[in-house]
Amino acid sequence: MKLKSLSVLALSIVMSLPIHAQIYLDSTEIAKVLNPKATIIQSKTTVEDSDSDEETDSIIPAFATDNHLSWKENITARLDGIFHTSLLQTVQAGVMIWDLTDDVPLYQYNERMHMRPASTMKCLTAIAALDKLGSDYTLKTRVYYTGEIEDSTHVLHGDLYCLGGMDPMFDNSDMRELVNTIRNEGITQIDGNIYTDLSFKERNRLGEGWCWDDKNPTLSPLLIERRDEFISRFCSALRSSGITFNGTTDERQTPAEARPIATQSHSIRQVLQRMMKVSDNLYAEAVFYQLAASEGTRWASARTGRQYENALFEKLGLNARDYYVADGSGLSLYNYVSAELEVKMLRYAYQKQDIYGALLPSLPIAGTDGTLKKRMRGTPAEGNVRAKTGTVKGVSSLAGYLTASNGHLICFAIINNGGLTNSPMRNFQNKICVALCQ
Repeated sequence: MKLKSLSVLALSIVMSLPIHAQIYLDSTEIAKVLNPKATIIQSKTTVEDSDSDEETDSIIPAFATDNHLSWKENITARLDGIFHTSLLQTVQAGVMIWDLTDDVPLYQYNERMHMRPASTMKCLTAIAALDKLGSDYTLKTRVYYTGEIEDSTHVLHGDLYCLGGMDPMFDNSDMRELVNTIRNEGITQIDGNIYTDLSFKERNRLGEGWCWDDKNPTLSPLLIERRDEFISRFCSALRSSGITFNGTTDERQTPAEARPIATQSHSIRQVLQRMMKVSDNLYAEAVFYQLAASEGTRWASARTGRQYENALFEKLGLNARDYYVADGSGLSLYNYVSAELEVKMLRYAYQKQDIYGALLPSLPIAGTDGTLKKRMRGTPAEGNVRAKTGTVKGVSSLAGYLTASNGHLICFAIINNGGLTNSPMRNFQNKICVALCQ
């Protein structure tokens, strides 16, 4: 058969396809033949592979706009085309897209499927914590004392207690401030002992279902520069500031009669910035345990944090027994959620000004910063999509907000499980976002 005949046959086959299949075709020339009035856009996006920082170009499918269809019909056709991919023969996908402006679902695909979320779990942690604690909440590291401070000799005849509040931001400058405050109280000598109080959370230093060979953070409520070295560096800082201490160090709970002498704190908004922008797992677990300890009980557990999140799920009309919250960061292999759950949490956050105002600025921006810095560059999604990424072996996810091409605000969740590499799953997510923004 001659080449011209083959072309005619191919064109006749294309024209017999439904419009959503036509729109998905990667050939701009075919799209132009099918709809001469259509607006054809073809651009490149970048993806960030989990094993490297190299950028990979990926062609966004040519999207034809049929002027005889409504915006919703056009976007549905575009999305149908994206889902017509061989990727979904081997990789699971759970997707839900919600129009926040009209407050109606826009698109759904396996939205209730139970899936591992990876770091989009941090969205649930942040929203639940902000809902329970408020956006003005602070994470504190405090020092208490017992006994009396003798004015004439500047001696503390008593003990110091360092009460950890699981502040992941506590660093050397905070330590200096803490010690300077003690020094300014007139203490130059401690005639007693120094204790660490670790009763803020349970003693487990790793999360449930964490892999032993991951780069797991240490879950201690009293860290400095992410390290479990607080007491030794505290004693060293005391001596450097001229405060003499010859007692012993140990762990003990702060007694009821102890009085506060120094406090260092950071706001939950500060913590969310690193937690979400660069997907810091320690910061996420710190926020999760703030939620768990929100009623003031000591030895807060992951189970308690899970109970608070489950209560919020039920409030949203969902059955908490359909999901499992193992940790706050998404590191655990035991986390199971759905795209529907993530979208309903994002929708709830949007409806609460206090939550949304703290959450939105913390999310990575496509092509601009955080874990989305290298994704969707040079597309209509750049600078528009604000979303949390998620990546562990076999899992890639994306959840957040964008402004669609019709001016409506959208929230979405895309969870992929079962991929041997992350790039195809990320390209799939990128295409969905670009289609909505284009």
